[in-house]
Amino acid sequence: MAKMVKKGDLPSKLCGACGLPFAWRKKWARDWDAVKYCSDRCRSAKGSKL
Repeated sequence: MAKMVKKGDLPSKLCGACGLPFAWRKKWARDWDAVKYCSDRCRSAKGSKL
């Protein structure tokens, strides 16, 4: 059986657009080092203020 990991134990980063912290997600497992934004909205609004 897979070991359960608590959400608080996952790595996190600060979003490059909004500055809020976001946690690791399974879909980002391959390229976690390249992830800079917490959502598509922040990625598309990276040059402007939210």
